[in-house]
Amino acid sequence: MQPRVKPVQVIKYSSQSLEKEMDDLVIVEEPLAIRIGYGAIHQRLQKNLSVTMRTPGHDFELTLGFLYSEGIIQHLSQVQSIRYCTELQRQEEHENIVRVELSPDLDLSQTLYERNFMASSSCGICGKAQIESLEQQNCLTLNNCEYHISPTFLWEIEAKLTQNQTLFSYTGGAHAVAIYENTGELVLLREDIGRHNALDKVIGAKLGLEKQAIAPILVLSSRVSYEMIQKSIMAQFPIIVAVGAPSSLAVELAKQFGITLIAFLRKGKFNVYTHEFRVQ
Repeated sequence: MQPRVKPVQVIKYSSQSLEKEMDDLVIVEEPLAIRIGYGAIHQRLQKNLSVTMRTPGHDFELTLGFLYSEGIIQHLSQVQSIRYCTELQRQEEHENIVRVELSPDLDLSQTLYERNFMASSSCGICGKAQIESLEQQNCLTLNNCEYHISPTFLWEIEAKLTQNQTLFSYTGGAHAVAIYENTGELVLLREDIGRHNALDKVIGAKLGLEKQAIAPILVLSSRVSYEMIQKSIMAQFPIIVAVGAPSSLAVELAKQFGITLIAFLRKGKFNVYTHEFRVQ
């Protein structure tokens, strides 16, 4: 597996001391290309679907989560195989290209025609349709999900999230996404230089859980943009809690699809933006 942190030399300055040469760690950022094979058995097609800048690790989860949250697949049975493209000549590409073979009966002609899947670590998917695309995919609203949480529970989550951010503790450069039971149990946590990638890794891992209905609370160490809410709707998370700020479109989308959106969770405080009935 490729390293997730890299040693570097830095010159450290402070107001209390002179400059000093020291060893430091930075988070690794490398491209991951996602390729898919699809179509009828006798007429298979292939497509370079996306390139995202990510931190190596949990690449198959990232790929599956991306395919699911972008509406390419609806369940794991539609994936025949997933692997690295190791037949490439350049050694550095061996774990930077993932090939997914999809079920022959999966019709992607319209989906692939309408969508642009180029991405970066910072901005997620760019140039695709907005709220209308979710409505066209018949995404279920979450108004009837009867999960509830308390303020004390939220502050406990804040402390737990920090304790489990290993990459962030080493580098200060990683976003974390976690899912929790409403009992407070941490189910999954993933880190990545890209907040969208961290969320895709969690969604991909969640696809393999035996109980898809568990873990209703999604916790983000980052701000909340439209893309983060869109992915959360596809994965059916009724409660989203963020350390950072939400965008206007994130609030609008959460309100429309029945998600309780909580942000600015820090230092014993938080704001509830939508569907406050779940906070009791």
